[in-house]
Formats: sequence, C-alpha cells, structure tokens
Amino acid sequence: MRFGRSLWIAAWIVGLVLLHYTVRPLLVARVQVDFLVIALLLIAVRARPAVAAFAGVLIGVTTDAMTPATFGAGALAMTLVGFTASWLKSVFFSEHLALNATFVFAGKWAFDLVYVLAERRMGGIDLVAQLLWWSPLSAALTAVVGLGVIVASRPPSTGRHR
Repeated sequence: MRFGRSLWIAAWIVGLVLLHYTVRPLLVARVQVDFLVIALLLIAVRARPAVAAFAGVLIGVTTDAMTPATFGAGALAMTLVGFTASWLKSVFFSEHLALNATFVFAGKWAFDLVYVLAERRMGGIDLVAQLLWWSPLSAALTAVVGLGVIVASRPPSTGRHR
C-alpha cells in the first residue's frame, strides 16, 4: 500500500513539473501559478526536512540552469522553502483545507521573497511592488491551484478499511 501511495505522489509531481514547463510559458501574465513550488510542497509534507531540502536543491539547480545570470537564487529559495515547509508541517500537521491553502500561500511568497532578493535584479519601487503586490497575488493563485492539487492528489481509496 505504501509503495502505491509513493507512486501516486510521484505521478503528481511529474505532472506538475510537466505543467510548469508546458502550460506556464503559455500564460503571459505577471501573476502565474508556480507548479514547481506546489510539487516541492507535496514532497515537503511527506518527507523529512533534509529530504525536502535536497529536493529543493535539485529543483532549484535545475531551474537555475535555464537562467545562468541568477544561478543559485532558485536553488537557495527552493532549499529554504523545502526545509522550512517540511519542518513546519511536522509541527503543525493538519488536513484542514484553510491551513493547507495558507501553507501553500506562505511557501510561494517565501520563495518569491528569497528569489527576488537573492537575484538582485530589482531595486526601489519595482522591488517593493514585486514583493508586496505581484508576489502575494502570485502566491494566492498558486495557493488556489495548490489546494486543488492537494485535495486531488490524495491516493484513491482501495475499498479496504483498517
């Protein structure tokens, strides 16, 4: 049963990565869903902090490879979000929908904060607008989609009860 659940979650993570690189580029909006953060948070709620941090490093380095000018910013942000999310989820574990939505919102916003500050491309009013307007809007949209993924990614029941 546990192996089946792992395969189910792995299929969701692969699907989210595919969505990130196929659907997301088609959306030409400043506020976008970050499917990679959702995938990382799916890993983080089911793994220990070190495993979630390692997954964050792998995801971050992979995305950073596509933007060499800011190499390391994504890896740093994903590592911190993965580790912190896994640690917090072990402390505040709950299947409450509002808590999960808040969890995804905070994870995405924290990723954006670390990433934008680490890449050091913006300054002044652009930085403030990004961190206090566009990032929270993107985090809210990611939280809505992430909540749907969390609900839908629950493994299908086998009909057996323990």
